Amino acid sequence: MKKSIVYFLKWDMIDKFDALLKLKEFTSFFSSRDYVAVKLHFGEEGNIGYIKPQYVKKITDRIKKTGAFPYLTDSNTIYVGSRHDAYHHLKIAYKHGFNYENIEVPVIIADGLKGECEEEIEIKRGKYIKKASLSKIITSADKIVFLSHFKGHECMGFGGALKNIGMGTATRKGKYEMHAELSPRVEKDKCNSCKLCATACLYGAISYDDKGYAIIDNEKCVGCGICIIVCPKSAIKISWDDNLIRTQEKMIEYCYAFLKDRKEKVCFFNFLNFITKFCDCYRTKEKPYMDNIGVLFSFDPVAIDRASIDIINNVYGKDFFKTIWPEIDWNLQLDYAEKLGLGNQNYKIINI
Repeated sequence: MKKSIVYFLKWDMIDKFDALLKLKEFTSFFSSRDYVAVKLHFGEEGNIGYIKPQYVKKITDRIKKTGAFPYLTDSNTIYVGSRHDAYHHLKIAYKHGFNYENIEVPVIIADGLKGECEEEIEIKRGKYIKKASLSKIITSADKIVFLSHFKGHECMGFGGALKNIGMGTATRKGKYEMHAELSPRVEKDKCNSCKLCATACLYGAISYDDKGYAIIDNEKCVGCGICIIVCPKSAIKISWDDNLIRTQEKMIEYCYAFLKDRKEKVCFFNFLNFITKFCDCYRTKEKPYMDNIGVLFSFDPVAIDRASIDIINNVYGKDFFKTIWPEIDWNLQLDYAEKLGLGNQNYKIINI
């Protein structure tokens, strides 16, 4: 199998970021008057792990020099936070510096005001998904650049390019479909009845039994996972069972739905900095587990995620993602994506 190319710029050379953006492979990717969706995460209220605006501006500036029209975008969340609809989503994007004054490109929320702006994509290769509900503001683009902050994830083990595609381009309807069977469980021997989880749950899914232990109502739970991070005793877990496996595989099937007619229209940047255990959707200033490592670029989402993991593990000295999430098999999303033909794990690193 031919190796996919992954370009790598070490973080101690981040002042040479322009050299990565001047690669012919990147600049020749765009055509004049292309509408280019730059898909990223604007960061949840209180979170500081997102990709910083100064790097996003360098990327959009380079795209504009080709005569193309870049815009920043992300889809709304299923949990009620600072990004659950376009009104609040734009407010937090502007607050974090993703505004026209700073970046000089528009910000357009991908699935509309309340998640209603969708394109349904029918797929035949999936085990679970028959029609994927994707955000039309992204699917309508001529080219798509995925900017992913690489970190751990409480359901997937890690979150990178594949998660940015599968979960990130889905509408709220699509996100519900992927999370439908996912529900946390409470380990009662660790629960101290502090009630923080019930306060944090915005769907009223958590109550208490006669002994004060938390109980999660699976019918009301949307699988957002906010209760996991607020629990001070780590008493709430997501079971590594068939439900979690299905959630991961559904996410990859959403990747397949998005990429099946767009593999020649996408490219990927992974930022290996401020690497944390949880995703950027949490309102937390969690400290990073290691120093900043670097930035990767590729046209293969599987290869860039695999390379990111290998580089992080090499710096950490062992399997970082298995260490922080021992119950999650992070290989699953890569293996399933490779099986569906989304890319391959056989790659070649070219240092910038």
